[in-house]
Amino acid sequence: MGPSDSGMPFDDIRRLIAQMPGPDAVAVGAVRDRDAQLTKPPGSLGRLEDLAEWVAAWQGRSRPSIDRPTVCVFAANHGVVAQGVSAFPQAVTRQMLENFSAGGAAINQICATFDIGFKVFDLALDVPSGDITQEPALDEKMCVATMAYGMEAVAGGVDLLGLGEMGIGNTTIAAAIYAALYGGDAGRFVGRGTGVDDEGLRRKRSAVERALVLHASHLGDPLEVLRRVGGREIAAMAGAILAARLQRVPVVLDGYVVTAAAAVLHALDPSALDHCIAGHRSAEGAHGEVLERLGLEPVLDLGMRLGEASGAAMAMGVVRAAVACHTGMATFGQAGVSNKDG
Repeated sequence: MGPSDSGMPFDDIRRLIAQMPGPDAVAVGAVRDRDAQLTKPPGSLGRLEDLAEWVAAWQGRSRPSIDRPTVCVFAANHGVVAQGVSAFPQAVTRQMLENFSAGGAAINQICATFDIGFKVFDLALDVPSGDITQEPALDEKMCVATMAYGMEAVAGGVDLLGLGEMGIGNTTIAAAIYAALYGGDAGRFVGRGTGVDDEGLRRKRSAVERALVLHASHLGDPLEVLRRVGGREIAAMAGAILAARLQRVPVVLDGYVVTAAAAVLHALDPSALDHCIAGHRSAEGAHGEVLERLGLEPVLDLGMRLGEASGAAMAMGVVRAAVACHTGMATFGQAGVSNKDG
């Protein structure tokens, strides 16, 4: 489907990007003023101080608070799995969703530990996106509709959003997106994902290379990259990131696949991720290189590569602690502690 067939719904996305608000400088100033009075040496909480400022800047509150932190995991299936790119069968996507519902996954334990809400979005698992080596993953209308569905992630008063995904084959999709956006040797973006062997890795690299050749004439537009070599969970997460920005909700990104959704928005507007932080540096693929390109310094680096928002949720625990320190600590005056000047 081309733009003339679809009424150019991508224009709606471009209009929303043009409306993105910036950070609240007044809130940041208030946080810095209070921080200077807290019972600690200046700067002694390191990045925790930066995180408190970041939350305030994007919530637009001089006293930041995290009362409704929520992790949203978006799940989808991919036609490219037919190319033998995963060590696991596609049925595992739905089986893992059932595991999430039963509370048996790593993400359930992390969210419970840090008192974080948890939602799962099933993106038509029984209808895989198109095999990117043969056809576009999505048509334009479906891509925008899926982005709109992802925007629902910020409903219900969420004040800190963590994003994750589940989808057999989606590290191949992420690699294709990065290769399309950044060029060069596609192989450097292809990792082992769920643990493919050497032959599986070759198939995975071949799939990405063939997809790039097939769609080459359309990859100058990041939204075309999204719909042609992306997938439903990628589109939904891009929508969630954009909606969070419009509603002033700070976002914690998970690993390699989530960052691919973020990279599409960044390619459209370099300021599009200013309300986001990288929860961690994944051990998958070239995540570290991608984070550098996006200007995102990860909060954690624990050698994780699970997905399902596990790294984002761990980092949300750190963000909650940062805000608690800022809002809950006593000032020198309140505690009767002598400041360095007094």
